[in-house]
Amino acid sequence: MQAQASDRDGRVPGDEDRPAHDGGRVQDARTHDGPDRKPRPVDEQEPRRGRPRSAAAERAILDAVVGLLEAGEPLAGLSIERIARTAGVGKATIYRRWTGKEELFVDVLREIEPPEPDVSGAGGLGDLRVLLESMRTRGLAQRSSVLLHNVFAQMKSHPMLWAEYHRTVIAPRRAAMLAAVGRAVEAGELRGDTDVELMDDLFLGPMLVRTIHRPDAPLPEDLADRVIRLLIEGLAPRPAASGRGEDAGHR
Repeated sequence: MQAQASDRDGRVPGDEDRPAHDGGRVQDARTHDGPDRKPRPVDEQEPRRGRPRSAAAERAILDAVVGLLEAGEPLAGLSIERIARTAGVGKATIYRRWTGKEELFVDVLREIEPPEPDVSGAGGLGDLRVLLESMRTRGLAQRSSVLLHNVFAQMKSHPMLWAEYHRTVIAPRRAAMLAAVGRAVEAGELRGDTDVELMDDLFLGPMLVRTIHRPDAPLPEDLADRVIRLLIEGLAPRPAASGRGEDAGHR
């Protein structure tokens, strides 16, 4: 028995996703149509359903985009052909994974941004805190990373890219926040007589202002806790307790 089974035309499943060499042609007998025919370019090989994607090829593509951006290439100047050539794969390998540059660039952003947080899906204020903290860490990352800063600045001049990022990244994050606020209401941690979307905006607002609109504002480690505590306790002054007026202002 052979160590690795091949399909009927002699190719090993997943070969079509392997990085190409020598100008995009794979010099391997398994890509021949017959003993006397020359290898076909990787781009001309027909994709087959059910074949596993090559993690190495996907990694090479993402790394190629990051490398080009780090070298100063603008988003507008990156073509699928240029990315494929840099990654050492065929264009078809890219199009099997992404419908176009916008979708690919969003996945690249996910690679260089801090990872999405894990939430319990059962907690209310606990999950809300985790999500607010993730906003703070992304803000810190954008401040410290020239690459992230430049990419986000360029994204705003590319409506299709910004729309794709909003649809696949921002909208799900907002939905997760809304769900956490809703769970906090159900658990009795927040008022049930107030619009959930408005409460969500009140929690999000301070983080958005600090991370986006005020890039010089501090982002301390306890910021998420302070935002939640302040909103729950309210902004109205506390009445001074009888005989304890001096201590009331320091609570």
